[in-house]
Amino acid sequence: MGNGKSVRLSRSQVRETPDLLLWKVIEESTKNLSFDAYNTVMDSVLCGEPGTDGQAVRDEVDKLKRRRHLPYTDVDAYRLLKVATEAYVAVNCGVNTIERLKDQPDQAVLDRVGAEGLDPDEWNKWWEEYQIGTNGSSSRTLPLLARIRQKLPDIRVVTALQQDYDQQRLIECTEILQDKLTNPCLVELIWSYWHEEGMLVQTMNAIGRRFQNIRGSADRDPLATMEIGYLRPLSNLLWGYIQDEQHRLSIMRRAYEYNHHYGLILQGKAVPELRPADSRSKFLETFHNLLHLSSIFFQQDDDTTVIADGFPLLNALKDLQLVLTEGQHNQFGDLPSTARIEMLMQQWLLARPEFREALPSRESVVYPEPWMERVDTMKKLQGWSDTSVRQFRNLAVYGEQLLLSVRYGAWTDIDDGAHATIWARWWRPAIQSYIYAYRAVSGVDLTADVTSPQDIALRSTQPSVLLSQRSPNGSSGLALPAASPAASAIRAPQRAAARR
Repeated sequence: MGNGKSVRLSRSQVRETPDLLLWKVIEESTKNLSFDAYNTVMDSVLCGEPGTDGQAVRDEVDKLKRRRHLPYTDVDAYRLLKVATEAYVAVNCGVNTIERLKDQPDQAVLDRVGAEGLDPDEWNKWWEEYQIGTNGSSSRTLPLLARIRQKLPDIRVVTALQQDYDQQRLIECTEILQDKLTNPCLVELIWSYWHEEGMLVQTMNAIGRRFQNIRGSADRDPLATMEIGYLRPLSNLLWGYIQDEQHRLSIMRRAYEYNHHYGLILQGKAVPELRPADSRSKFLETFHNLLHLSSIFFQQDDDTTVIADGFPLLNALKDLQLVLTEGQHNQFGDLPSTARIEMLMQQWLLARPEFREALPSRESVVYPEPWMERVDTMKKLQGWSDTSVRQFRNLAVYGEQLLLSVRYGAWTDIDDGAHATIWARWWRPAIQSYIYAYRAVSGVDLTADVTSPQDIALRSTQPSVLLSQRSPNGSSGLALPAASPAASAIRAPQRAAARR
């Protein structure tokens, strides 16, 4: 017995694929844009907290401050917050992240997907082969972007928009920008969509209206006792935030873009029936089909007597990428990052310690991020929803990671199911977390095997419809207008309840 050999079954091995590093880049980029990372740098840049993490952001702030101005009095603190947030997103949204990571081969990356190890030289060679050269430039880029570049052979690639700070003159206005071609900003608008459904923007609108001393629509104003002392820093920040309302994205612009990117629809009196020029009507069906097939794959992959087939996943990935890239036009290059900047600022304001007094919450309840308890408190006060914002935050974070991996993956050129196998193994925590959070907020289980037409249709039902059905008052909660001082001055008290 002592000399006997042990026999065990283990998960099947797969050969390594170059897109592993892309998955790592996407994961690191989204972590860099998380609220905790952002808050740490903002404390360093804005509040003078010790630390070196924000040096790159400080350098970018110094550049932007000369070009960003607000025509209002006493808004310097808010202006610095706005410039610093824009600088933070510019530095951390994926630009140059690839270059920072490609020389750091990590055995844990390979172990995570059941692949064998590589030496550093082979790893770097891999990455160089994965990227594709672009005509008119010595730089290399992701396969998807290289394909787009090949469709525009008559247009030159320039290094940057060169700017003369004395004359504020832009040149090379008709060329392709090399930075956007080779270093895409890795953000997805679905992050903003789920935070909007989670009532982040509506919470700030309610606070903004109360800050302007506008009474709520109910017989008893839920925020009647919310008073912020004028000596507190938050008071001046909110003053600047309200003054700058006209320069933020309106709910209608975001609603049209949600529909253009993903076919998603916001519901509420502030969002009249949309007339979209182009909608991604197949997004929910294809995305949820991919998640369902992933859950089936995980069951097979956990069975050590079976070699799970990744080819069905590969086809689903190709289908979803086609839908995503069809919506990759017009405002795609700017609106998602702008929405991210605005919502990060809202999160930072809500995380300010002054709100512990203005919006007291249950101190024994622990949240992943400090702004979240303010939103949940507001939802209880207003009677909007009893689903915690943490579920919406998880949908935003994991949904963004998954869609980025689908959008920028080289799925068009792949016919080997091993790539999809590695994709599923790498993103398994994100896939399962998204499926769980979606069930928590909508009641729809994407892992269930369904056959009836009604159940199949439920998977592609608009989330806003499902949310309104589960809401205590039967509405999605998009109920408050933006905190515009100009509009507030002329709006009668009885109209203050108009949905945002």
